[in-house]
Amino acid sequence: MRQFTGLVFDAYGTLLDVGSVAAACDVRFPGRGADLSQRWRQRQLEYTWLSSLMGRHIDFWQVTGDALAYACASLGLAADAPTLAALRDTYRTLTPFAEVPAALARLAPQRRLVLSNGTGVMLRAALGHAGLLPQLEAVLTVQAVGIFKPAPQVYALATTHLACLPDAVLFVSANGWDVAGAAHAGLNTCWVNRSDAPPEVLGVTPTLVVRDLADLADRL
Repeated sequence: MRQFTGLVFDAYGTLLDVGSVAAACDVRFPGRGADLSQRWRQRQLEYTWLSSLMGRHIDFWQVTGDALAYACASLGLAADAPTLAALRDTYRTLTPFAEVPAALARLAPQRRLVLSNGTGVMLRAALGHAGLLPQLEAVLTVQAVGIFKPAPQVYALATTHLACLPDAVLFVSANGWDVAGAAHAGLNTCWVNRSDAPPEVLGVTPTLVVRDLADLADRL
């Protein structure tokens, strides 16, 4: 594989396991943790897309709380304000996927940075808790442009930071829709397909498909 000016990683679902909130959800609502965490994540993503389409940007911390409140209500789970606050706080302490710390280290000395929907405060808390911040040159957030992925101006944050053309960047994400957005913006893309999912039918093909970040490090 070629060398890139920078490797740009999505955070949620790529470096950080959003499914790790299921345990906390199950403590609050025994036997319902998996359903709640899945519905919460799906609504979280849907709210970012709807927000962008409506031209009404709210930060990802609020989106995360709003999506959680909806998910609880939709499942008939009675969640008071302290419960909602405690569950939302789990986004500050997400668990990294097992291979991520070592794989990021192996990818040095290439420039490595994060580009995410999350707020700077959320991301630095979670990435710091996961021990990943020392390996990252920068943490870029959609707050800088006031719109969520997959808007093209989000991916332009990476090329601006790296001072390069889109083709010199490899964008890495486990979210197929995110990979499609980056590809449409002209970036090379790597889809981390941990679950052996079918590819998204969005008119683009990833530059590279890997099982996990260890596989990516092997390829590069």
